[in-house]
Amino acid sequence: MLLITLSWLYIIFTTINLGFGLDKIIDLKNKNFVITSILGLFSVTVLGSFWAIFGRINIEFHLVLLVVNIIIVLKFKQQILAIYKSFFNQFKQLSAGLQLYLYLISILIIAQCAAIPFIIDNESYYIQTIKWINEYGFVKGLANLHIFFGQTSGWHITQSVFSFSFLYKNFNDLSGFCLLLGNIFTVFKLNTYFENENKSYLIVGLLPLSNVLLFQFISAPSPDLPVYVFSFIIFFYFIEHFKKAPFEKFNIIVILSLFVLYIKPTAIALLVLPLLFLVQNFKILKPKLFPSFVFGLLILALFVTKNLIITGYPFYPTQLFSYRMYDFGVPEKLVSFYFDETKLYGFFLTKAEFHSMSYFQIFIKWLTINKLNSLFNVISVLLVVISPYFIYKFYNKKAFWYLYFIMVFQLGVLLITSPQFRFFIHFILFFGFFVMACLIKNKRFITLLLFGSSFLVMVLLFFPIKFSLLTKNKLIIDNSRFTANEVIFPYQNSKLKTTFYKMKIGNLNYNSPDENAYFWTNGDGKLPCVNSQQLDYFKKYFHYVPQMKSENLKDGFYSKKISSND
Repeated sequence: MLLITLSWLYIIFTTINLGFGLDKIIDLKNKNFVITSILGLFSVTVLGSFWAIFGRINIEFHLVLLVVNIIIVLKFKQQILAIYKSFFNQFKQLSAGLQLYLYLISILIIAQCAAIPFIIDNESYYIQTIKWINEYGFVKGLANLHIFFGQTSGWHITQSVFSFSFLYKNFNDLSGFCLLLGNIFTVFKLNTYFENENKSYLIVGLLPLSNVLLFQFISAPSPDLPVYVFSFIIFFYFIEHFKKAPFEKFNIIVILSLFVLYIKPTAIALLVLPLLFLVQNFKILKPKLFPSFVFGLLILALFVTKNLIITGYPFYPTQLFSYRMYDFGVPEKLVSFYFDETKLYGFFLTKAEFHSMSYFQIFIKWLTINKLNSLFNVISVLLVVISPYFIYKFYNKKAFWYLYFIMVFQLGVLLITSPQFRFFIHFILFFGFFVMACLIKNKRFITLLLFGSSFLVMVLLFFPIKFSLLTKNKLIIDNSRFTANEVIFPYQNSKLKTTFYKMKIGNLNYNSPDENAYFWTNGDGKLPCVNSQQLDYFKKYFHYVPQMKSENLKDGFYSKKISSND
């Protein structure tokens, strides 16, 4: 916990400086501490993405970042200090209960980050993706080694910056920092609701009630978590400023939407929000659209460049605008396999079952998959059905209707591509809290709910719990529990206790976890690392094996076609 706290102090220092710098460049006139920090995270992600194209994100990057920090502080010291002073003054204006809540939840978030990682994808590709960026930057054809590496997220680039791998190997907790920012932002809005009784402030202010769920995402750098947090902030600014249309708020919505899209392309529906905002207020915004246009092109260029280097496809995992111009591109058969498997996984169906069922049967299967998935899938459909009634009766505003139809659009996209509830949670939470805000208004009761949810978080954090009622997956059946061992040093990045063996296939020497590891496992093995079971599968059924382009790992990988007899 102690080391994480110290690292977060530096992250706050850096993100506030860079966020302030970005604000000065495009004149956002932002006064919100949390937004400034998020703008700093965005700036770090952009800088890190550029850097990773040419080399590793390691000590040399941090030396440059330190110089940038020093220049900004020396030039704008008083203005930056004013940001901190304003934040502490606002904190003092919170009710005693909300101040106590923020102290409590901050400690719990750091404790959860120090505990055992919970998310399965952390073991399949989060750890390894970040290690590759820290040691080599973006590597040509890396997805040939492990198909999941093609999913390298903007959030993993941000985490690679703040992993401080040259100092310590177990910082893997940026999602926790993001959740802390989200709690601060929403609690401040809740306090404002207690003063002005504006319903949109209450909806956003209820986000901390979901900490029981979101805590499971923060002991590993899950790209889903920032999508949930940033979405709530985008929704708030969209609703509050849709009619007034201040240019500064429009630019914040644009930047946050682009950031979310760079982190998680499945959240593409959020890009509709700034477009709607623009169409609604085009005459007002038209003269000052240049910064938004530049940022849009910038993120698109970085996204395409990253994907081309790692996979050979500009819009991976789709094959859109792909022409196989690169010898290191992932073979189309493997990309199609991955895309199809991702889709089928959301329905828990085999390919044969999927094609033998009607759309209605597939939909019913999706609603009744298994315990946890079924719960969220049913809630999703229920919210789609009942939300129009609550919008019409309690908050009949155009901005809410737009959000509703975007939710329906997002659900439709997911049903076609990858219908996993975690890609939809931000809408579930927002409209769930909207319904709650229509029914519950008592300030004391809301405060009690906050502390009640914190009590549930503490139970999950400090006591052993079995999730057997929610899932059958043995890898996540036990909760991620904090122990006294993590008071100073956080738990290692991987929860797996596995042995790695040196293996070889063609010119590729790699590290493979033992045979007890599940198919996609990489864990925290030394680079290059991939499960031999996986390589054997693709060799047997697709006749491809990954090979190094040279003796240097930085030069990348390609998939070598072999005969069925090899």
